[in-house]
Amino acid sequence: MQALWMLLGAFLFASMGVCIKFASAYFNSFEIVFYRGLVGVVFLAIANPVRGVSLRTRVPMMHVWRSAVGVTALTSWFFAIAALPLGAAVTLNYMSSVWVAAFLLGGALINQQQHAPIRQQAPLFLTVLAGFGGVAMMLRPTVAGDQMFGALLGLLSGLFAAFAYMQVSALARAGEPESRTVFYFSIGATLTGAIGSAFAGFTPLTLTNSVWLLPIGLLAMFGQLCMTRAYSSGATLVVANLQYAGIVFAGIYSLLLFDDHLPPIGWAGMALIIASGITATALRARAVPIQREEDHAEDHPGT
Repeated sequence: MQALWMLLGAFLFASMGVCIKFASAYFNSFEIVFYRGLVGVVFLAIANPVRGVSLRTRVPMMHVWRSAVGVTALTSWFFAIAALPLGAAVTLNYMSSVWVAAFLLGGALINQQQHAPIRQQAPLFLTVLAGFGGVAMMLRPTVAGDQMFGALLGLLSGLFAAFAYMQVSALARAGEPESRTVFYFSIGATLTGAIGSAFAGFTPLTLTNSVWLLPIGLLAMFGQLCMTRAYSSGATLVVANLQYAGIVFAGIYSLLLFDDHLPPIGWAGMALIIASGITATALRARAVPIQREEDHAEDHPGT
């Protein structure tokens, strides 16, 4: 069931990306973040009490940190989707596993005298290098010069998504149900989107442009519930690696709906990123004790 939850979540997020791509022709990214969060808040404020899930939490600050890093990842990703081909934006966001491996490698470098010799981390180091090499291969032929800012935001979204996923696991260990975690994240998205839109401006709603807003909110909320349930049940290797199905779904959408054609080196770079993410997940489980990773997530409030 964990694997099915992850596959469904990846499909829903890729579908959300399609709606965001269309909506970005009418709305700025802050507006999309606002409406995406608002739908989640309204739905979960009604659904959680009906399901017997209290909205009160014993760990409010953990939710604040999870919302802070998650909303940063979300906003950056929405900007990247508007600026880049859908497949490229989704792939950069899925660099999160490689970023986590980079964090753990940095910790090993700092603590190499206390733990295993640094040479034992060589496979992890090569995996991280391969992941960023894949980024270079994919972006160089795919992204024009005026799209580089969007590419940097895509990388930033993957970085903060890594922090967010680690914090989701910490919240699950604290006993927080996934629907409550998603509810507070949606509040953070709504507030951030409202503040950003107050400066960037709100677009008047019409029947033509508003048709994309409800699907974005619902797909995002159900996708996040699926992924949160998959991770909170224990992020096994199979479950963690199945998240990369989202890149495949996004690639198919790009070809069918947006006529985005990657050159061979671009496809090779995408495949290298997927392989690096899968390898990083496997090496993380073998080379770094799970408890140490969990302690890392809890000791650093930025995650």
